[in-house]
Amino acid sequence: MLDLRRALLGRRLASDESQHTKVNNFVGLSVFSSDALSSVAYATQEIMASLSSNVHMAGAAAGGAALALFGLSIPVALGIVGLLLILGIGYRQTVLAYPGGGGAYIVAKENLGELAALTAGSALLTDYILTVAASVSSGVAAITSAFPAMAGWNVTITIACIIFIAMANLRGVKESGALFAVPTYGFIALMLLLLATGFVKVMLTGGPSPVQVHESVRTATHASAFGVVWIFMRAYSAGCTALTGVEAISNGVQAFKEPSSKNAAKTMVYMIGLLGVMFLGITLLAHKFGVTYSHSTDASHVAETLLSKLIKAIYGAPVAGIPKLLYYITQGFTFAILVVAANTAYADFPRLAAIQARDGFLPKQLASQGDRLVFSNGIIFLTVVSCLLVWACHANTDLLLPLYALGVFIGFTISQTGMVMHWINYRLTEKSWRLKAIINAVGAVAAGIVMLDIGLTKFVHGAWIVVVLIPAMVILFFRIHRHYISVRSRLAASRTEEIYPRPNRVIIFVSKIHRGTLEALRYAKAIAGNREVEALTVDFPDEHGRPSPERGKLEADWHKYCEGIPLRVVNSPFRKVVEPIVEELDRMSRAEPEYTTTILIPEFVPDRWWGNLLHNQTAWRLKAMLLTRPRTVVISIPYHLDTVGE
Repeated sequence: MLDLRRALLGRRLASDESQHTKVNNFVGLSVFSSDALSSVAYATQEIMASLSSNVHMAGAAAGGAALALFGLSIPVALGIVGLLLILGIGYRQTVLAYPGGGGAYIVAKENLGELAALTAGSALLTDYILTVAASVSSGVAAITSAFPAMAGWNVTITIACIIFIAMANLRGVKESGALFAVPTYGFIALMLLLLATGFVKVMLTGGPSPVQVHESVRTATHASAFGVVWIFMRAYSAGCTALTGVEAISNGVQAFKEPSSKNAAKTMVYMIGLLGVMFLGITLLAHKFGVTYSHSTDASHVAETLLSKLIKAIYGAPVAGIPKLLYYITQGFTFAILVVAANTAYADFPRLAAIQARDGFLPKQLASQGDRLVFSNGIIFLTVVSCLLVWACHANTDLLLPLYALGVFIGFTISQTGMVMHWINYRLTEKSWRLKAIINAVGAVAAGIVMLDIGLTKFVHGAWIVVVLIPAMVILFFRIHRHYISVRSRLAASRTEEIYPRPNRVIIFVSKIHRGTLEALRYAKAIAGNREVEALTVDFPDEHGRPSPERGKLEADWHKYCEGIPLRVVNSPFRKVVEPIVEELDRMSRAEPEYTTTILIPEFVPDRWWGNLLHNQTAWRLKAMLLTRPRTVVISIPYHLDTVGE
């Protein structure tokens, strides 16, 4: 088992080898930007799906009105790119101000207090889980669009990809980043090639004039001014999935090589530039080539993606030759980067969970680093929850994406607000603090408006789940924190308590006589001295109340081996083992409450690891039940079967 673990995860790393896990800008872009960059594969699709639903509701499924309504995608995309620039500049300031990592949780905790920090933390943790589920599901949708025969295997393929990403991250951030650099940069190159080819075709063949875009707003809103605002809001909130992952670099500044903050800031600029160009380009070309998308009415059916349709429109039908090759290569790299996008969540979720765990708001196990200097427990938790979510939603992005953006913008709003307070608090030492505060204030207001937009327009489409979940998580975090405070105070108080000697009784649990039982009897006499020692067994009487044959055999042999230790038999007419023992111990404690009870449990250890699955369940259950009893000590007496005959 150990050799298999080393083969999968690599050699163990000592604590002083942490520099080994640092990444440069090239690898850092693939680790922390793949989520944001890959969102161009579905962000325009969500805008078109939102507009498509309005087209059908308006009864304008064809003709000029439909074309005009879909023309709204361009102003929507321009508005999203404008917000991207605002948030990018704001988060670049965060990266430089917090070289140790400046995610929304840390910024809010330092500047806004615990409640704001936990709200941001719960929003981001939720977003990371959804990132894994939605991104990998989108990647698999790209493959099934290219190979429709695989459509029935979406859930299985998605879960397999998530497990693959988890295994790569259990090896370490640097290793996973180097592995995933090829899909990231391959996707960027192919998207830029697609955009260049598409715009060349537009220039050669012509396309809609800028007047049509303006006309689309006027035509699509013939009903009322409120109508256009609502349609625009819905499309805008849908397209804001393009901005998920923008904060990832600020969470992972400490993963970059020194100077970490400057390297992270440079990577942030590269990411914003690439994301803006690719998203705006895809949206413009989708409009120029008349490519649209509608959500599937069947939750178990995944429709062909908008990007797949756009590639066909630009390169031509993939029937033979270069168009076919380019189509499949582009779809393959789209699949790859969308799967790799989950790596951003795997880089940030365990780090954020570890920070909150060190602060006492999550279980301490999440703060423990594994053999490869990664937070293994956080990676495993993220994997399990994401796989369950994929299974529950049938790996359907139409169900997953509406849940996606609200948590992100809650984090954006809190983070940018916290940075405003940061500059105010450090106004005496920071140069140009007013300008910096204004930049983050603009980001906070813009993110807050979009957060409300998403909450309103996506509430009935699944956003209500996030609205309910985040407060529930905050309450849970505070309860965990109170528990840790209570435990610390009790342990501290216990140091001053007087320790009085208590009488002790030793009880051996016996099912049958074997070498393990004999070793337990000798050990009991060794630790008991002159104190009370007693054996306890459970018998299942027959339907007439007569003792079982096993009891008769045990009692007949007992005097040969008991070494003077009495045997007490507890009858269990309901064929239970653990419960009658616990009840008998409770009766003994009520009769003599001043005693401490030591329970010896003989249990054999199989010579194969899988043997534990076939044995020892009774011992495990008994130990679990007795652990909660006060003034009770439980000792296992192991008997190794591989030593028989030695």
